[in-house]
Parts: sequence; C-alpha cells; structure tokens
Amino acid sequence: MTGWLEASSIFFTLLVMLIGLFGLVIPIFPGGTVIWLAALVYGLVNQFNTLGIILFILITILMIAGALADNILMGAKARKEGASWWSLFWGFVGGLLGTIFFPPFGGLLGAPLLLYLSEYWRLRSIRQALRVTRGLLIGWGWSFLARFGIGLLMIFLWGIWAWSNSSA
Repeated sequence: MTGWLEASSIFFTLLVMLIGLFGLVIPIFPGGTVIWLAALVYGLVNQFNTLGIILFILITILMIAGALADNILMGAKARKEGASWWSLFWGFVGGLLGTIFFPPFGGLLGAPLLLYLSEYWRLRSIRQALRVTRGLLIGWGWSFLARFGIGLLMIFLWGIWAWSNSSA
C-alpha cells in the first residue's frame, strides 16, 4: 500500500473510532460497536496479519465487555435502589424513543423520565421514585466511565496494530 493510502486508511479509521468513542456519551449509541467495526474494516482493507488477528480478537472481547458493562452497571444500581424490572424496561423504552425522536440527547432525558414515572406509578412515592432514578443516573455515570475506558483501550490496541503495520 502506498504511503498516502496507508496514512488515509489510518486517519479515517481513527476518525471513525473517535466518533464512536465520543458517541458513548449518548446511552443508546453503540460507540463500542462503531470502534469495533472501524477495526474490522481496517483489518479487511489492510489484511489481517497474526498480530492483527490477536489484537482484533481482544478488541472484540472488549466490545462485548463494554456492552455488558453498560447494561449491568446501569440496571444494577437502579435495582439496588429498588427499581422493578418493569420500570427498567420503561426506562429503556424512554431512552430508545428519546434518542430516535430527539437526537442526540433525547435518550438522556427519556430514560430517567420514564423510569421515574413508572416507579412513581408503582410506589406512589416521589422520594422512592427519585431515589431509583438517582440510582439509574449514578449507574449511567459509572457505565459511561467503564465504556469510555474500554473504548480507549480498544483504540490503543488498534493503534499498536496500525503502528506495527506501518513499520513493517
């Protein structure tokens, strides 16, 4: 591959990965998957070597871990505060609909709002509903930090791969 083509490949892959990384701010946005897809396309364009295969497997494992961490941390904190599964479902629906109809930040409002309304309807207690909603938001913060750290690690591993390809 010529020098400018290789540099373009690295630039565009990194650009897409950074979009995925900063897209992690939006809860419904699959930033880890975007980073993973960018690494996959990079591997297909630049051909997988042994190191590339190993690093891509690690990137894949991290992508799956990031998706699981997101769901576990958000739901677990809200559940710890007393949220019902039904309310968590409505919170998910609120996040999804908010993101679809009021992008990019509608999900940030929709999820806690529907969770709050569902818990208030269930418990008839403003205090309890607020406690559960606060739990969701705290879990959201922790999940963002976990996903962002995992995204950075995915990009770092790809960087090792890209650097080894360019120095070969």
